[in-house]
Amino acid sequence: MCPVRDERATIDAVLDALEQQTYPTDLLEVVVVDGSSTDGTRERVLDRARAGRLRLRLVDNPRLVTPVALNLGIEAALGEVIVLVGGHTIVAPDFVERSVGALDETGAACVGGRIETLGEGRVARAIAIAQSSRAGVGGVAFRTVDEGAMRVDTVAYGAYRREVFDQIGLFDEELVRNQDDELNFRLTQAGGLIWFDSRIRSTYRSRATLPRLARQYHDYGLYKVLVMQKRRGVPAPRHLVPAGAVLVLVASIGVGALSSSVAVPVAAWGSYLGGCLLAGTWEARRDIDALPIVPVALVALHLPYGVGFLRGLWRFRDRWGGAGRQAGVGTMP
Repeated sequence: MCPVRDERATIDAVLDALEQQTYPTDLLEVVVVDGSSTDGTRERVLDRARAGRLRLRLVDNPRLVTPVALNLGIEAALGEVIVLVGGHTIVAPDFVERSVGALDETGAACVGGRIETLGEGRVARAIAIAQSSRAGVGGVAFRTVDEGAMRVDTVAYGAYRREVFDQIGLFDEELVRNQDDELNFRLTQAGGLIWFDSRIRSTYRSRATLPRLARQYHDYGLYKVLVMQKRRGVPAPRHLVPAGAVLVLVASIGVGALSSSVAVPVAAWGSYLGGCLLAGTWEARRDIDALPIVPVALVALHLPYGVGFLRGLWRFRDRWGGAGRQAGVGTMP
């Protein structure tokens, strides 16, 4: 199932990858949920559907919101397993086969794999390096683990057993960002197993500019607060680190101003920026051309996320104490 909006530049590559799956064609159905595209995406999907090489259906999403698109796709799909694919994500030929196999082998409610983040151009490559590093995104397995299989708290482009949605509900349509994180958190709270297998592979195109990256991660931080309120918990400690870093850095400026000394802010900011420089240099060792930008990309990940998180604490302040609307809950068998 693939939600899209104005993805004409990539939709053929996405569908080509799905057409080339090793999973039996007669058992594979592709549901594309289109958010009123105006660039020819819709027409191209219909052309591919008429060609008949792939069992392909188009569903309309007039509300133009990602979680709505995901829910429409789930409701339209006929299969026993729902596999999520992004509108600019290219999956490996054995992506579906390995996903279904991992569900059968582990008994998990959801499985997912390794995303290789790619970028075109120097800045985009630097962003891709930052997004694939522990220094950039913490220990999240689907971005940083190259080999292995393990229980995790979340995956991207997961394969879910259909009964999961009957038992814990669909995606929360209030969450225009982090809707997959909330669903996966809800799933683990209900006792479901989420399994990561690095052999399940896909590629994803990073943002092309640092301002777009900063906006993306600001929104992730903002809506992470709403996820925590809805689920009354923290999915993983790594989500709190950027906000803590922002508070320390801002506090250091305040201490410096009150004490009329630059020692504290210089020490705080110097330590942070120096750490980003060292980590970025190490991560970019295989792409020297992108090396000068990687430390900046790390900052563009951390600080906007932290600022977004702190803004979320204020913006959604009336949701604490159970005031926030929760999505459906249930118990996994």
